[in-house]
Amino acid sequence: MVWVRSPVYFYKRNDIFYFSRAVPSDLRHRFNKKKVEVSLRTKSEAKAAKSAAALSDRLERYWDSLRMEMIYSRELGISVVSEKPSSGARDDIRINDALCLYQRLKGAGKTKLFFEGSERSIRYLIECVGHDNINGLEPADAGRFRDFLFDRGMSSSSVKRVFSSVRAIMNLTIKEHGLAVTNVFNGTFIPEDNKRKERLPVPLDVIRRIQGECRSLNDEPRWLIALISDTGMRLSEACGLLFSDIVLDTDIPHISLIEHPWRRLKTSSSTRSIPLVGASLWAAKEIKAKGTEFAFPKYCSTQKCNANSASAALNKWLKPRLPEGCVIHSFRHSLRDRLRAVECPSDIVDAIGGWTTEGIGQRYGKGYDLNVKAKWMRNMVC
Repeated sequence: MVWVRSPVYFYKRNDIFYFSRAVPSDLRHRFNKKKVEVSLRTKSEAKAAKSAAALSDRLERYWDSLRMEMIYSRELGISVVSEKPSSGARDDIRINDALCLYQRLKGAGKTKLFFEGSERSIRYLIECVGHDNINGLEPADAGRFRDFLFDRGMSSSSVKRVFSSVRAIMNLTIKEHGLAVTNVFNGTFIPEDNKRKERLPVPLDVIRRIQGECRSLNDEPRWLIALISDTGMRLSEACGLLFSDIVLDTDIPHISLIEHPWRRLKTSSSTRSIPLVGASLWAAKEIKAKGTEFAFPKYCSTQKCNANSASAALNKWLKPRLPEGCVIHSFRHSLRDRLRAVECPSDIVDAIGGWTTEGIGQRYGKGYDLNVKAKWMRNMVC
């Protein structure tokens, strides 16, 4: 373990920097350990210093609030009293039993995502702690679990989602069975990301290369990528298309993007018609030749549109083929840049991409017809 001198507290372990700061002596009776440790998820000393400084500031504010609470308690003559455990509490409930109970009581009317998400969260937990016994969970396990998730490369929002799921499962089980345990996942400190990852556009030469690979492989996932690459559709928009939403027997082949029960659209501007050109026209023809009810039955049915599953699969294939920072959604950013490059007016760009255009005047009229949109999109792919 190598300690790095800095105005804030962090150290390096196995090439990764970790934050570490002792809990003040006057507050140690409020915590289950003497110091706060968390992975900073970076190999860069500069980034670690910045993250550690932000964490230290937040901890200072948190500790100050606890001190104020203690002062108020003394002034008012009150204190927090621990609830006595039930004498009939069971000690044989397994973590997987808790998951089954949660899904049975809370799962009515929920989608497949609810069950997959809760199962995944519990799988992570058991993998981290190495056992399946609720009574065997210790307060320190919560911090270890948080670091375990961060070390897997999860963002703060993803870690919070997992903790929310695990916390809900444990709370329900403790109440239902009257367990004489505390939910150790309540109140776990989870740091925020320093900043949102910037979504970068895909360079044109990379777009062309990937479109070529899509034509060579010629399967459903590659049709989806090609369709998005020259239309700029959101992944959920494309995944939820019906066979009938793809219109080819007309002067201007296009996508008729409308809302469906299994897939809602993000904004009112998202309802639109998008001309098909270049690789997107090729993909549309392949999809129509297949003749199924849904354009992408692998990811969509009358029950739901599973864009998350599509995103995971497509980004896994795209990762070694795209520059760092680019994902499937980056094709949407690229569309705007490509249209700007051919000097397409910004309001027409917005109409093609389904972006909301500023200004009251833009709310009137029917907008641009397919001929106008097609003109600029053909220029874009030339």
